[in-house]
Amino acid sequence: MNELKIPFVALLLVILSSSCGPTLRPFTKNLYQDRSWTDNELKRVQFYLSDDIVMRRQVSGSTFEVTSGEIKIVDGRKVEEIVIRKGTPGILLFRPKASRFAVSFEEGSDSRYLIFGPNPKAGGRFVLLASEWNRRQGQVTYDGRKWNVDATSAYSALLVDLKKIRKVSVSSRTAKGRKVT
Repeated sequence: MNELKIPFVALLLVILSSSCGPTLRPFTKNLYQDRSWTDNELKRVQFYLSDDIVMRRQVSGSTFEVTSGEIKIVDGRKVEEIVIRKGTPGILLFRPKASRFAVSFEEGSDSRYLIFGPNPKAGGRFVLLASEWNRRQGQVTYDGRKWNVDATSAYSALLVDLKKIRKVSVSSRTAKGRKVT
């Protein structure tokens, strides 16, 4: 009898723990179009990153400024690297175009953002956009500087918590009436 209780209790714990956590799903073009959100509403949506994004730029000369990353030596060159980890929360700063989102994952400056947009090859998911992609890397602008990202970052997408998005906020008041004076 005890042998039956252990798997049952384990299953119950898995179900309970999964129902309490966030329900992260890809933010897609269809979800965006179905909801018809205003910019103010979108700025209240909490976004999360689906995969790590690693940005690198070569640091030249003896004088350089580290923006928000760390300096590494790669193939004998000084390289600044910024890593935004999977699951990092981000917010919408602005929309440069109708279906493009400037999302910031870092406090300190509103110039620290990346651009995401829907990609038909990724099921309409809002993925990282770069000014150019080649087979091995892309180039993005972050904090006013050009950075290189690996091609694996091309499918880093925005995620949202569907439980929180489905909550409807209703603002209500009761009119007290007006009297003739």
